[in-house]
Amino acid sequence: MAQSIVLSDASPLIALALIDRLDLLRSLFGQVCITELVKGEVLNDGSKPGEAAIAAAIKSKWIRVIPDKWPEPQFPALDEGEASTLRAAVNIGVPCLVLMDERVGRAVATELGVAMAGTVGLIVQAKRRGLIPSARVMFAQLLEKDFRVSAEMIRAAMTQAGER
Repeated sequence: MAQSIVLSDASPLIALALIDRLDLLRSLFGQVCITELVKGEVLNDGSKPGEAAIAAAIKSKWIRVIPDKWPEPQFPALDEGEASTLRAAVNIGVPCLVLMDERVGRAVATELGVAMAGTVGLIVQAKRRGLIPSARVMFAQLLEKDFRVSAEMIRAAMTQAGER
């Protein structure tokens, strides 16, 4: 079944914006939603790398900001953005795909039965759909920007992307 709503935490937005490929989210999903809390995490004073691209995507409405209107469930082990994203996924009333990189947040999403993908998986999807010529190049760019991912995960993703 296709996902009705894609909800993103901050890290995939920031990672893709840092390598000037935020557009992949639009190509993959059409529209991505973020909570007000996540918006606050990704937009500060406009000085951070990638921030302008995220702001432009919000302004053009393909990244849609939704209110943080659900007080429950609480997720004390998660940061505010991750918690608000998962609260929205649990309460929104339609199937959701959550984009999240942090290990603890992904573990909670798995426990909740929420479908999820991380930045590495998004790059694999983009390669499989012919949206990028090389996953290897994108992974190298992310690593140059201090994106934290294990070599083992990169190797597995390269195999999934057909670049081994």
